[in-house]
Amino acid sequence: MTVFLSKLCGKRFVTFLKNVNGTKLFSQVDIICLRRRNNVKKLYSTSKQVYLIDEDETSNLHRPNNVNKYSNRSHTCGELRSTNVGESVVLCGWLEYQRMNKFVVLRDSYGETQLLISDKDSESQKLIEAVPLESIIQVKGTVLCRPKDMINKKQKTGEIEVLVNNLKVLNKAKHKLPFNIREFQKAKEGLRMQYRYLDLRFPQMQRNLRVRSTLIMKMREFLINNHFVDVETPTLFKATPGGAQEFIVPTRFPGQFFSLVQSPQQFKQMLMAGAIDRYFQVARCYRDESTRSDRQPEFTQLDIEMSFADADGVMGLVEGVLFYSWPQFLDPIPAKFHRITYRQAVEEYGSDKPDVRFEFKIQDCTSLLKLNGKLVNDEDFRGGFVKFPTEYANLSKKVKDVMSDVASKYPKVKFVQTKVSTPKGWANKVSKLLSGEVATKFVEEHELADDSVLFLAYGNKNEVLSLLGNVRLEYVNFLESLGVSVRRSGMHFLWVVDFPLFEVNESTRLLQSAHHPFTAPHPDDIHLLKTDPLKVRALAYDLVLNGNEVGGAP
Repeated sequence: MTVFLSKLCGKRFVTFLKNVNGTKLFSQVDIICLRRRNNVKKLYSTSKQVYLIDEDETSNLHRPNNVNKYSNRSHTCGELRSTNVGESVVLCGWLEYQRMNKFVVLRDSYGETQLLISDKDSESQKLIEAVPLESIIQVKGTVLCRPKDMINKKQKTGEIEVLVNNLKVLNKAKHKLPFNIREFQKAKEGLRMQYRYLDLRFPQMQRNLRVRSTLIMKMREFLINNHFVDVETPTLFKATPGGAQEFIVPTRFPGQFFSLVQSPQQFKQMLMAGAIDRYFQVARCYRDESTRSDRQPEFTQLDIEMSFADADGVMGLVEGVLFYSWPQFLDPIPAKFHRITYRQAVEEYGSDKPDVRFEFKIQDCTSLLKLNGKLVNDEDFRGGFVKFPTEYANLSKKVKDVMSDVASKYPKVKFVQTKVSTPKGWANKVSKLLSGEVATKFVEEHELADDSVLFLAYGNKNEVLSLLGNVRLEYVNFLESLGVSVRRSGMHFLWVVDFPLFEVNESTRLLQSAHHPFTAPHPDDIHLLKTDPLKVRALAYDLVLNGNEVGGAP
């Protein structure tokens, strides 16, 4: 790789990369700083050569647009620094605050700047007094240094202020808005959604939209540089059976209608059959899943399809996309994500989308409970428990009520929640339920500690694991609501692999697809399709982030 540097301009160079074979020109733009050295014509390193060349040789290099280009302002409200003192500037933004008709804070999408209106400028003072907050104004003025005792170190522009020479109201707001744009007195979400255009002015919302935009841009960049084709597929299609309920769009013709696509599934298959071997799309999807609280009727997904690939290739691609596009302000993520099997996820976490930010996994005690045959009331019997040590022990009445409500949804399970004052005392307490022998062995084998909390469940295997998985999450949520830190910070990705291909329908007792009928069986399990289909694994894998499913295939 050869790196060319433009002509010196202070300490700044514009750099761009060129492959040695010349097939890829100007693939990256960056700004670097180097110290000027006398008579330096060429710098070498182990991996690249660095040359100094003239500015005119880079005149056709595409440079990023300045944020103020094509606009009437000279700077944003988050841009000015002490190096700009003495400059004449033009700022546009929203009136955030004013005091004494003299000190004004102007805010835009990039930050805020303090304005100063001179005591002699009575016209501007009268104007600012009459203008409601959140009005849009334009200011022309001169950048000044703030007095040392008035520097705001918490503000990026805290070293300067702008002396107003001219003030113009571009758009006047109402005197009484539904709510103020103040972080310390945020309105409830329902009201903010009703006046979404005001809610979007909060810095957090501004940041979210810009982070999303940059993330999607980086995803597109990665995929296109890896020869994927961005193909836009139709939104209106015919109704398809299966999956979620679809939204219907009527037409002018009686009895004829369109269906909004749930995802570009059929179109992806057409593209693969049509020899588009690498496709992607930032697709809008529509699914009527009103019964599920964690689903939205419409959402955006990054949809990818690739021919001549296996599961490892697809998972590696997704890891590459996320690693490349991951925002720099977040903690870095690994280039490879940890993988666990579906069985491991369900048996240790009680969920196929486990939250691995904290331990306290489900532990198996089936063989121990079977010593008391009276407890076994299901052919798929399972015993399990989750225990929390002393520092996380808080089994108040409120917690017990919450856990009892959770357990009531699992009729095939016996649920016990207790605080272990002492292991021996706990054994005596549950001896009538489990039997003295089982209670004693339980204490010996599972090392119960003084003043710990134990949640025990036994009965139908699937319901026991699901219940303990929910109890595990609910209890940690309760602890964290009290200010107890349990979950690790950061973003923790996880692949869940080896899902079952089939499951038994509880009402018909017949086999049905666990995911959907288009999932292929694992090549190593094809021989089991006729003899033991419930043991056949599917070539399906989900990407889980902090206990939420964020991706999956196929």
